[in-house]
Amino acid sequence: MEGSVEGVWRREAPHVLAALQRRGATLEDCEDAAQEALTAAAIQWPADGPPANPRGWLIRVASRRLIDAQRSAAARPQRELRAEEERATWSQHVSDHDDSLQMLVLCCHPTLSTTSAVALTLRAVAGLTTGQIAAGLLVPETTAAQRISRAKSSLRTAKARFGPVPAAELPARLHAVRTVLHLIFTTGSSLPAGPRVLDTALTQDAIRLTERLHRALPRDPETTGLLALMLLGDARATTRVIEHRLVPLAEQDRTRWDHAQIERAVGLVEEALPRGPVGPFQLQAAIAAVHATAPDFADTDWPQILELYRMLLALGPNPAAELGAAIALSEVDGAEAGLAALEPLADARPRDHRVIAAQAHLLERLRRPGAADAFRRAAALTDSIPEQNYLNAKAAGLS
Repeated sequence: MEGSVEGVWRREAPHVLAALQRRGATLEDCEDAAQEALTAAAIQWPADGPPANPRGWLIRVASRRLIDAQRSAAARPQRELRAEEERATWSQHVSDHDDSLQMLVLCCHPTLSTTSAVALTLRAVAGLTTGQIAAGLLVPETTAAQRISRAKSSLRTAKARFGPVPAAELPARLHAVRTVLHLIFTTGSSLPAGPRVLDTALTQDAIRLTERLHRALPRDPETTGLLALMLLGDARATTRVIEHRLVPLAEQDRTRWDHAQIERAVGLVEEALPRGPVGPFQLQAAIAAVHATAPDFADTDWPQILELYRMLLALGPNPAAELGAAIALSEVDGAEAGLAALEPLADARPRDHRVIAAQAHLLERLRRPGAADAFRRAAALTDSIPEQNYLNAKAAGLS
């Protein structure tokens, strides 16, 4: 596929699908028609040149394909003729962020598992192909296809349709949307396997979709916090790996961080926190902001970070927050205190390489035997090659 066609598709996919869904068809049928339109674009546009209105062209071609498919289905001969009162529940002229928001909410329907919702969001809203989704989520293409298929089947069974969500359902649905977007970003920023740490296609799609959600809900503090958290993580992304080796926060070149993006993110955090209630994404963003604004690692405000982690844990148990709190405690009260805090987490998660790596770092600080062995055990438990390289190098240095 021509890169220009793919770029247009990733930008226009939610709007094409939304336009088709207003006809009352299922997401599965709409996506089939949209994919046929995309195939036609990939053939015609390189030869004839792109149309002046790519979105209108895609919607027009996909609509014809959808109508043809509906007419040929004997069991569904009247589906394209939905009742006018049902069609009127959503304007024919909604804005960009409304389309994207409604598609996000649909893809995060409560009947779907999180993994299925992630795959469907990447397909229907981000416009990624099944192969791209599989590569980004580090699963076989057949697995990604199965997740998408199961999601569409679940939506069909639930008779889920594009359109307004009942007010009583909206908070839970938006929570699911934020969770899915956060999972897409964290997957892209810390790939669990393979030769890379980052997949910028995933992280940038997550940021783009969260920007749209924030534009639609500018006063929602958790959405604002989520956007700030992503921007802060993305601002230092290029300094996290050097020559396929993971670079810890203490050793990253802070002059290469995107300080304009950090400034914007800090402003979002300061905007969101006073609104309340304070949620987990706001607290995580606040922690990231303290790290990002410290002039160097030694001058980090660790007592503030520890207090923020404790506030985060007060909202509910979270292994990542427990690990972060133990590391912050080691910086405030010393490595011994950090090791003691890590013990229950290590007992509960004996194969979590991040917990073992944290123990190894603290053992190294205390010059205790066993640090090198802990680094090697952590390396053996991760499938990320940059992490393996870093951890094995630490073990070799101690040996």
